[in-house]
Amino acid sequence: MPTELTGQLEHITYTNEETGFTIARLKARGHRELITIVGHFAEPQPGEVLLLKGEWTLHPQYGRQFKVASHQSRAPATVDGIRKYLGSGLIRGLGPKMAARIVTRFGARTLEVIEADIGNLLQVDGIGPKRLEMIRGAWQAQQEIRNVMLFLQSHGVGTGHAAKIYRFYANDAIATVRENPFRLATDIKGIGFKTADQIATQLGFAKDAPVRLEAGILYVLNQQADEGHLYLPHKKLIIECEATLSVGRDGLLAALERLDREHKIVIEDIVADPKESVPNDKAVYLTPFHICETQCAQRIGSLMAAGKQLPVIDTAKAVRWAQEQLALRLSPSQSRAVQDSLKHKLLIITGGPGTGKTTIISAILRIFGQLKQRVLLAAPTGRAAKRMSETTGMTAKTIHRLLEFSFQQGGFQRHQDRPLKCNLLIIDEASMIDAVLMHHLLKAVPPAATLVFVGDVNQLPSVGPGNMLNDLIASNRLPVVALKEIFRQAEKSRIVTSAHQINQGQIPLLNVQRDDDDFYFIDQDDPAKVVDLIATLVQTRIPQRFGLDPIDDIQVLTPMHRGLVGAQNLNVTLQNILNPHGQSVQRSGYTYRTGDKVMQIQNDYDKEVYNGDIGRIHSVAAEDQQVVIDFEGRCVTYEYFELDLVAPAYAVSVHKAQGSEYPAVVIPLMEQHYVLLQRNLIYTAITRGKRLVVVVGTRKALAIAVKNDKQHQRYTLLRYRLGNEGMTM
Repeated sequence: MPTELTGQLEHITYTNEETGFTIARLKARGHRELITIVGHFAEPQPGEVLLLKGEWTLHPQYGRQFKVASHQSRAPATVDGIRKYLGSGLIRGLGPKMAARIVTRFGARTLEVIEADIGNLLQVDGIGPKRLEMIRGAWQAQQEIRNVMLFLQSHGVGTGHAAKIYRFYANDAIATVRENPFRLATDIKGIGFKTADQIATQLGFAKDAPVRLEAGILYVLNQQADEGHLYLPHKKLIIECEATLSVGRDGLLAALERLDREHKIVIEDIVADPKESVPNDKAVYLTPFHICETQCAQRIGSLMAAGKQLPVIDTAKAVRWAQEQLALRLSPSQSRAVQDSLKHKLLIITGGPGTGKTTIISAILRIFGQLKQRVLLAAPTGRAAKRMSETTGMTAKTIHRLLEFSFQQGGFQRHQDRPLKCNLLIIDEASMIDAVLMHHLLKAVPPAATLVFVGDVNQLPSVGPGNMLNDLIASNRLPVVALKEIFRQAEKSRIVTSAHQINQGQIPLLNVQRDDDDFYFIDQDDPAKVVDLIATLVQTRIPQRFGLDPIDDIQVLTPMHRGLVGAQNLNVTLQNILNPHGQSVQRSGYTYRTGDKVMQIQNDYDKEVYNGDIGRIHSVAAEDQQVVIDFEGRCVTYEYFELDLVAPAYAVSVHKAQGSEYPAVVIPLMEQHYVLLQRNLIYTAITRGKRLVVVVGTRKALAIAVKNDKQHQRYTLLRYRLGNEGMTM
């Protein structure tokens, strides 16, 4: 039989905004000491009174806890409870000091005054008309959030998403959810199809309801896009949808036809290519991805067909001149790359570390500069663009900034009707460009300009859908220069030589150590000891030996998010030793403190901060419910509810580190990472280190990764569209 408990919430130990899961301390009636409660709550606030139903449990590590099955929230009745409640960050514009002033003025009647006649708050010193309106709006929003929370709770859904639903739909939240709960899956970040489906079931939607089947198909296609696919074969899509939706084939086929008629998807025939393992089938695209892929192919064809407006010159003589100017000697492959940039409209230069890509770019820039040609440089990420600027001495921008993305004007301002002004465009780290960004980039390239892609095709493919650099090379339509020779200076670096050994399927030498070494392997098979080792390396050993800053200069890269040696746990561990104190706020399962290292995890065009950008938290303002993050000298303000856009970045996944270089990287590599142990992943991780790489883990895990060169197949058709083979166009 459930036990009932009533008490005042004193302290929030942990809360996950996404799920509502909370660990807190409660001053319960009939109990002399604070008790620990565990359960799911919507925006719990210190000071509020809770009526709980649940059971007592005994946690093996933390002792006696009360596990909450259901709860009701009541406004606090005591003066102390009201002060905590208002000062907890619940209401924007009210911090602890202002809350204390209000409660001092109105006492136990405080909440009644706010509810019935909020204008009386003007009697409190420090509250003017502007702050009053801020408090009024926030208080009303809280009441609506509570209504949404109760509505969701009544339909058996966790309440952690209530605030997000209200922020998106405002006062139409409940009506919208009743009419079509599946909209939540596309409209609200963090609410997937499964959560929306639970709500729909509680609201009485049938399993074979047309709106459910259509939403389910779009969900499966979006899930596959997250895995890098631009389309899904028709047969595979049906199998995936049958398993996800637990429905028969006939209803799904009808739903596909409706989505096709409504232009939400595109269904296209694939004709088998005898040279490739592409069977006869149909390709099912989400419409935006079909547009991106087909227009990329068309745009590349148009660029290659357009004339090249360069003065006629002796390319061999130009290369000799560039060598004299730069006081260096190019290898035959480097020389060919420079000459090809003068001959062709489009060119791909690919090679690993130490193969001279930067030297080639410098030579190309010197020749085009001498010819008085206008040059633009860009890269997918801010860090890659900054590195490009440092190595070339010219300004390089992110592709988003190059294309002048404007949130206010709705999209990229550079396109086919307003192209970039350049004769040469060089794009570095091209392996990171996904189909959507490539589509917008190609639209903005002037017809007569030369376009050069520089990248390492052996790195991980883009985080977003598509496999653009690989497909461009595999099409055999574009000239490609593959650099394989490692230059003498780079040969001294074991980072470089180890990366190339891994790329060739060889285990790098692990026992050879020199005083000036830059690559180390520490053998350890105990995950807990690996975590301790990483903490010691980052906090003391590397800073003392190499003079590097533990937060700004050292980056931990891990294959996985979860687990003892995953990014989540490593971030908590490193935060506690590197930045244990300071003003903080808890959101989305994380504690954010002043001074913390954080990473933007999705593009925010309004703030002009992009996926992968790393910054430091400059300040946390509880009263204004804002966090200011410094991105390399540029301070950006985030509301508390926007903090799901960033994540702690003491440790990040290897995928998130693409396009970045760090003075030092530390890489845990364990057999428990088995599912992600791939050659291109460990190769990418090692090549992120500039001065130092330390791998901590087991030789067996390293061997598994090096031997596993089976890259995850991505469903894309760009190579066939470019070659005009194996496809009906």
